[in-house]
This record gives sequence, structure tokens and C-alpha cells, in this order.
Amino acid sequence: MAGLNLNPGLLGPELVFLILVVILFGAALIKKPKLIGAILALCPLAALISAWWSWASLPGLVASPSLQFFGAYRVDGLSQFFKILICLGYLVAWFNSLKLPSLKADQKPDYYLFLTLSAFGLILLSSAAELVAVYLAMELSSYSLYVLIPKRSHSKAAAEAGLKYILFGAAATALALYGLSLVIASQQVTFISKLSGLDWSLASNPLAVVGLSLFLGGLFFKLALFPFHFWCPDVYQGAGNETAAFVATLPKLGAIVVLIRLAAPLSPGLELTDILAFLAAASITYGNLCALAQKDLKRMLGFSSVAHAGYILVGLVSGSPEGLAASAFYAMAYVLMNLLCFWVICRLSTDGRNLTYQDLNGLSARSPLLALALLAAAFSLVGLPPTVGFIGKLWLITSAWGHGYDWLVIVVCLNTAIAIFYYLSLVRHAYTEEDLPAQGAQSLSLDGSLISSLGALVLGLLVVLLGVLPGPIWSAVLQASQSLFQ
Repeated sequence: MAGLNLNPGLLGPELVFLILVVILFGAALIKKPKLIGAILALCPLAALISAWWSWASLPGLVASPSLQFFGAYRVDGLSQFFKILICLGYLVAWFNSLKLPSLKADQKPDYYLFLTLSAFGLILLSSAAELVAVYLAMELSSYSLYVLIPKRSHSKAAAEAGLKYILFGAAATALALYGLSLVIASQQVTFISKLSGLDWSLASNPLAVVGLSLFLGGLFFKLALFPFHFWCPDVYQGAGNETAAFVATLPKLGAIVVLIRLAAPLSPGLELTDILAFLAAASITYGNLCALAQKDLKRMLGFSSVAHAGYILVGLVSGSPEGLAASAFYAMAYVLMNLLCFWVICRLSTDGRNLTYQDLNGLSARSPLLALALLAAAFSLVGLPPTVGFIGKLWLITSAWGHGYDWLVIVVCLNTAIAIFYYLSLVRHAYTEEDLPAQGAQSLSLDGSLISSLGALVLGLLVVLLGVLPGPIWSAVLQASQSLFQ
């Protein structure tokens, strides 16, 4: 931490996205459709280059992390793993938003600019190793979403969703900033690596525990963890389908990677760890019970994400490298299966409307491939083999068992049984219900393009193959987690 120690060769994703943001900013200022179309085509190329750059530097960084910018920026195996996920998620989001039926044509350059700016902030968040850097990167990614969520033409619900997200986001920001000030006052340091060696018991250092708890509240807001979840179902329902797909997946990655870094110094039995365990149980139960009563698919997925936020915390309370690796692996599973769900929703709702369970009726006859993709996503969200959701939950409960939180494992298993009902309702409507639209309702027009089929096929195969062959990724994530304890 003595010097700048700048190594541009390890900052490929950051540099690529920074250049792309500058180019898109210029594109938003011009009014030439052909030139804008050519510039927007750079987005998937940038995502692929960034993902490859992260993957290429991953093996060496797992064993030997690089600290840059006076130790405030840590490029290691964990950061590169999450950057790969962010880049791939951004790529899917770009393909999802090619048509943007709920957005005016002249707003598309602005839309892609803020989409890219949010992804850039998340990439920075993946490597932030100091609390002030975490806060700034978190705000960079969040401010862009404040603009994206209301961008749905002629929709009062989108404006309401944007307002709710801004108000709740401002409250969470104030909470995190106040908590940061308490941590600085009590511990006199903001570097996560140095915080790990300090005392975090409530009896001897109450100010530090309260400060870190408040700072974590800002991360819980992005993760939509109970009781910081109130914005989530309304924002999912009000935002456009393509925007909801982005908000539901990528911002969660930024929160998870920071939580993994902050959870490394925690051990079972600490008051802060017990709070995380309680919040995990409450979030899992509340999210699943509320999802049971939903009819709007995006609102159901909103409450579902509240439950999955609790699942991710299960790995953090174990205080072991295996637990942190399980949370990182499940973050990947969560992103893949939700992207697949939203991919199907966007392909069905070509006019941008919100879908209900009834809109899935007869999907197996109308589009067998999309129905099969939805089946894979639903099975993975439940946690059924041989999907990535099953192996992810298996590693989560294995890491928590025997570390003083066996009761939490029981809560996870019981809630998995509850979740079967509403997740498999997706499959029931797609495969067993006849397509009989209500009187006066407009019929859905499916997107049968090649991109639609290829996207469903690739994401569906990833959900299944990573459940069958998870070994290589698990080994890399476990090694990256072990480096946090050194």
C-alpha cells in the first residue's frame, strides 16, 4: 500500500468500459441514426473483450492479488470472476434491449449510455478494497439506475418506480455514509484488509459494530434484502422489461462481492454474524411467502429476489472460505437463471407490456424452445437437479451446517419446498394450460428471431451445464476466497 502501484495491464475491463462510456456520451449528443447504430454496436464487442481480459488474468491473480491505487483497489481472482459475470450480464442486457418497445427512439442513446455507466460502476465495485472507494463505486452504479428505471414511455408506473427507487436509494445512501463515519471514528481505518484484523464484538467495540451494520444497510438495499427490499417489487413491475432484467441481476453482483470481502473477518457467534443469519432467515421466508400471492411475473420475481438475497447470506455466516465461495457461486447461478427468466419474458412481451401467469398459457405449443428455457430457469430457481441452482444451494447449506447455524439450513430447506409452488406454476401454465386469452385482451406476438432462439439456448445450456460440471468454476472461486483469509 506504499505507492500507486498502477498496472494498466490488469485494468482491461475498466479501461474498455471507460472508453465505451466516453464514446456513448458523444453518441448521445449527435442526431445521426446510422452513426448511432454503428456506435451502439460497440457495446457487445466491449463486453466480450472485457470478459476475455478478466478471464485471461484470472489464473495468476488467484494466487497473487494485485493492490493498486495505494491499496484501495484490489485486483484478484474474486474481482475478475465477478467482472466476467458483469460483462456477460451486460452483453445479455444489450441483446435484450435491441428493440426497447417501451422507449422512444431518440432516447435509446441515453439509455445505453446509462446502462454502460452503471456496469462500469459495478466493475469498479468488484475491486474496491476500501470503504470510501466502495461507497463511490456503489453510487456511480446507482445514479445511472435512477435515470434508467423511469425510461418507459407513457407509463405512470415507471415514473412511480423511479421515484421510489430514488427516495429509498437516498435513504440507504445516507445510512451507509453515517455508518462509514462511525467505522472511521472507532477503527481509524477504512481498508478492508486491515479491518479484518480488528475486534468486531459488540461488548468491546459497539460503535464499530453499529457503524458497519449501517454501512451494510446500503449494500442490503442494492441486494433487496429484507427489510431493505420495499422498492424491489414495485420497481420490477414499473420498469420496462429490459430495464427490469438489468436491475434484477447485475447490481446484485456488486453488492455481493463487497459483502464477501467484508464477511471474511466475521466468525460464527459474533453479534454481527448473528444479525446476518437472522436477516437471511427473515428475507428467505418473507420473500417466498409474498411471491406466493403474486400474479404479475415481474412482481413475483421481485419478491423472489428478496428470498434469494437471503440465500446468499447463508454462505457469509459460516466464516469459512467454503462459505464465501458458495455465496460467490450462487451469485453466478442467480444471475444466470434470472437472466434466462427475463429473456423469455422479453421475447413474449414484444410490445413491452407486463405479463401474468395467464400469458404463459400454451407456450409449449407456440414456442417449444422458449418453454424449455423457462422450465430450466424455473427448476434452477427452485433448486432442482441437474441445474446450477441446485448445486449452488447444496454448497450454501453445506457451508452453513456445523458452524452454529443449523437452524438456518432448516429454514432454507423448508422455504425451498414453499418456492416449488410458485416457480413450478410457470411450468404448469406453459405446458398444461391452453392458450385461451381473455375476452377483449390483445394476443401476444412472440419474438421468433434467431437472436431470440440462440439467447434462450445458450442461457439454458449454461444453467444446466454448470449444474452438471461445476468443478472448474468452484475450484477457482474457492481459491479466490481462500486468498481473503491470508
